Amino acid sequence: MKQRMGMLFKNLRVIVLIIFLLLAFASIRPNPLQEGVAIRTILSNSSANLAGMQSPKPNLPPMSREVITSINNKDITSVADFEDAVSSARINTSMQIRTDRGLYRVVPKEAFEQIETNETEFVQVEVIREIFENQNGTMVPVNKTFNETREVAKVIDVSIGIADIGLRVYDAPLSNIRKGLDLQGGTRVVLQPEKKLNADDMDNLLAVMKERLNVYGLSDLVIREAGDLSGGQFVLVEIAGATEEEVKTLLAQQGKFEATVSGQTVFSGGEDITFVCRSPDCSGLDPSGGCQDLGEGWVCRFRFAISMTPEAAQRQADVTSDLEVITENGFQYLSEDIVLYLDDREVDRLRIGAELKGSKDTGIQISGSGVGVTQQEAAVTSLQNMKRLQTIMITGSLPYKLDIVKVDSLSPLLGQELLHNALFIGLIAILVVGLCIFIRYRKIQVIIPLLITSFSELVILMGVASLIGWNIDLAAIAGIIIAIGTGVDHQILITDETLHGKISQIFNWRQRIKGAFFIIMGAYLTTLAAMFPLVFAGAGLLKGFAIITMIGVSIGVFITRPAYAAMIEILLKE
Repeated sequence: MKQRMGMLFKNLRVIVLIIFLLLAFASIRPNPLQEGVAIRTILSNSSANLAGMQSPKPNLPPMSREVITSINNKDITSVADFEDAVSSARINTSMQIRTDRGLYRVVPKEAFEQIETNETEFVQVEVIREIFENQNGTMVPVNKTFNETREVAKVIDVSIGIADIGLRVYDAPLSNIRKGLDLQGGTRVVLQPEKKLNADDMDNLLAVMKERLNVYGLSDLVIREAGDLSGGQFVLVEIAGATEEEVKTLLAQQGKFEATVSGQTVFSGGEDITFVCRSPDCSGLDPSGGCQDLGEGWVCRFRFAISMTPEAAQRQADVTSDLEVITENGFQYLSEDIVLYLDDREVDRLRIGAELKGSKDTGIQISGSGVGVTQQEAAVTSLQNMKRLQTIMITGSLPYKLDIVKVDSLSPLLGQELLHNALFIGLIAILVVGLCIFIRYRKIQVIIPLLITSFSELVILMGVASLIGWNIDLAAIAGIIIAIGTGVDHQILITDETLHGKISQIFNWRQRIKGAFFIIMGAYLTTLAAMFPLVFAGAGLLKGFAIITMIGVSIGVFITRPAYAAMIEILLKE
C-alpha cells in the first residue's frame, strides 16, 4: 500500500488535481475564525462618511472588505452587536470605531423632522411667469423670474433623536465566495427598454445606471444586459441589502442633473445639454495641457466637448460675467467653480476657464485631471475620471425609458435558512451516495477516491467562482448539484469499465479507461449543448445555473476524472 501511495503522488494527473486544489483554496481564502461585521455601504454626508470612512469599491472580493471589529472598545462579532453598540450612541459624542484598516472617530448628529404648525409666516419665493416682450416689432413670449411674498404655514424643526450614522453592515464573510441575493437578501429587478437598443446604446444605458446607483453609495450591485430565446432585451439589476421600495425609487426616478455657479443653476441634464462628446475627435487627454511631472507623481488633463441650448448659454453668460479672473499654475480660471449635482447630491466640482467669462457660446469644453505615480497611471486615471464625468452629464434622466417587468425582494433570514438547508441536504446526499457505492462495489479503494474526487470538484468549482466573481445563488447551487451528480455517474462508469471489462481486456486497464472516457466526452459535449441556450433564456435568470454547470462538468472532464481514473488504476491493479 505504501508503494501505491507513492505512485499516486508521482502520477501527473493526480499532481495536476492537487495543484488546482491549492489554487482553489488560495482563491477562496477560507477563514472560519473571522469575526466582526463587514461594511457594505456608507451613506454620503453621513457621520461615518464625514469621519473619513468610505464605501467599498464595487465588486470588491468579500475578504477584501473593511471589517469593523470594535466600537468604543467593545468587541463586535455580529450585526446584533453592531446594532446594540450604535443604539447606545449619544448625540455629538464621539464614537471610536475600530476596523481592520484603522481607527475612526464618528460623531452622531441630531435628527430633525419638519412639522407644520397652525401659525403662518410671510416668505419670499421666486416664480417664473411668461410675459410678452416687443422684439423687433414682434411680441414674443419670454419667461421672467419675479420675487413674490406669500403667506405659508410656519414650519419648525423638531428633534427626533439621533441621526443615522450612515453605516450599512453585514456579518463578516468567511471566504471569498460571493453569495447571491437568494442567500444574502436584497432585491432583483428585471427591466425592459421601451425600444430595441443597439450595442452602443445598451452600453450607454448600463453606464448611466451604474453611475446613478453608485452615487447613492450602493456598492453590492450587479447591472447587466440579459435576454431570452425570443429575442427580448432586458436589464437585470441585483442590489444586496436594499429593499424593494428603495430600488424602485432609484430606478423609477427620472433624475435631476444640474450645474451651478455661485449657487445659481447654469444648465441641467436632459433639458439644457443637447450633446456630450464621447468620440476621440472631441474627447480625450488634453493635447495642450498634456501630462506634467509634479516631482512626487504625474498629473494628466482631459477635455471633452458638450453642447447647450441657447437659453443655458445665456444663463452661463449672466452668471459668469461678474466673476474675477485668477491665475493658478500658469492657467487662468474664473474665481468660482462649477459644481455638478445629481439628484441634489454634489458629485463633482470643476474650474471654469477664463475664456468662458460672459460667453454665450453653446459649445463649451469640460476639462479635468487625473493623478498617478507614473505618467501611464495618471493618464489612465484621467480617462476614467473623464468617462465618469461624461456619464454624469447625461445622467439627469435615463437615456431610454425602462419598464419594470419583475421585482423580487428576498429576506436575508430566508437566505440563511436556504443555505443551511442546502448544506444539510448536500451532506446527506454525499453520505447516501457513498453508502450506495459501497454496497455496489464493497471496495474501500473505490469509495475513498470517489468521495475525494467529488469533494475536489466542489472546491475547484467554488475557487473558480470566487476568482471570476460569480455569485452563488440557488440557480448556481442547482448547477453545482448537476455537475457533481454527473461526476459521480462518470466515476461509476470508469469503475465499471475497470472492474468488469471484457475477459480479453482483463489486463488492459488503459484501454478500458479510454473506452470509458469516450462515453464521458460524448455526455460532456451533450451537456454543454443543452446548457448553452439556458445562458440566454429567462431574461438571464438561469444564467448562473448554466454557467456553473458548464464550468463544473469541464473541471470534472479535464481535471478530476483523469485523476480519479489514475487512482483507480493504481489502487485496483493486482
